[in-house]
Amino acid sequence: MNTTLTTRLALGKVQAAKTGLENILSKTPLQLNQYLSEKYSSSIYLKREDLQVVRSFKIRGAYNKIFSMGKTAKEKSIVCASAGNHAQGVAYSCAFLEIRGTIFMPLPTPKQKIEQVKWFGKNWIDIQLVGDTFDDCCEKAKQFSKENASVFIHPFDDEEVIAGQGTLALELLEQSKAPIDYLFIPIGGGGLAAGMASVFKILSPNTKLIGLEPQGAPAMKVSFDKGKVSPLQEIDRFADGAAVKEVGQLTFSICKDLLDEIALVPEGKICSSMLELYNRNAIIVEPAGALSIAALDAYAENIKGKNVVCLVSGGNNDIGRMEEIKERSLVYEGIKHHFLVNFPQRAGALKEFVNHVLGEGNDITRFEYLKKNNREKGAVLIGIELSKKEDLPELKKRMDERGFGYKYVQPDSEIFSFLL
Repeated sequence: MNTTLTTRLALGKVQAAKTGLENILSKTPLQLNQYLSEKYSSSIYLKREDLQVVRSFKIRGAYNKIFSMGKTAKEKSIVCASAGNHAQGVAYSCAFLEIRGTIFMPLPTPKQKIEQVKWFGKNWIDIQLVGDTFDDCCEKAKQFSKENASVFIHPFDDEEVIAGQGTLALELLEQSKAPIDYLFIPIGGGGLAAGMASVFKILSPNTKLIGLEPQGAPAMKVSFDKGKVSPLQEIDRFADGAAVKEVGQLTFSICKDLLDEIALVPEGKICSSMLELYNRNAIIVEPAGALSIAALDAYAENIKGKNVVCLVSGGNNDIGRMEEIKERSLVYEGIKHHFLVNFPQRAGALKEFVNHVLGEGNDITRFEYLKKNNREKGAVLIGIELSKKEDLPELKKRMDERGFGYKYVQPDSEIFSFLL
């Protein structure tokens, strides 16, 4: 692939897209984050696309694609598939341009995102909930497009969509007062990374471009390793804005040539970063939006003394997910643990467990009999929150010493997946 030709072509499209988007976009702030800067001994800036008009960057690509089609979009109507943010961008664009649209979304999409799509699209859009993942509903959307002669708006694998996302890079470079040493970019299907990398490799070639995926959905990383687009069989849907089974052919080609590195971020670490952002800065982000901040620990030595930009890609988080987010964070940090415990058949065993097995500051957060009858002989599922992760070996030792037979539930086990 001719990298120079690709980036020059993309840059021209991005510059054209910037002009078309001027009437609809909010110019989101580039903010120096004092806490993160001190933590990592560097200058950490957050590019706040969570403050965009639809609370994510996706409006850029969606609007640019629809706007570039002119009368065709209005005459044929449009259709798209999305886990939420692309849908909101399409919905807002449809209402703004007065174009009819049908939006397919996966069944597990957070309710908050569905309601936002309805609100942004007003009476111009119709929502269809189908399939368990983005990839499932994408097939249904393409089928609908063919049957109804509607125009399918791909969420990432389209030149005009990529160009629209790339306008974020132009805006960022205009705002930055100093050269950017590192840029951390979340990856789902790859449209954002492809668009931004195309701009940076020409206008800021010395910037290290780090693409980031959730560990449970490494579609781009696997494709990099295999040298071609390689669909995943199963994914963790937690970081729904960045969890796809298959990246785009075009986005893969551009990212493969232009990204300096691609890294995977554990979902638990993403949750810890979400909570940290909220507690320290009152910033509410979605899981995909926290990817860039969550990756900083892995690059702590590299970024010392550097100018770093973390792209906060979106803030569409359902408040109903906060318990799961907290749980995943505690497990990742080594604070929360689960055991299957067989209590000794003697009076006062539970009291003994509480008084003599639990350590100071440790707490039982879950207690559930696994049998509904004959509980005297059944195991108990116990969730324990430690005061510090170093307490775990002593906790296990005390259970052994006092005759509490147990089985530790590994966080990566199939059993554990049913607990969250």
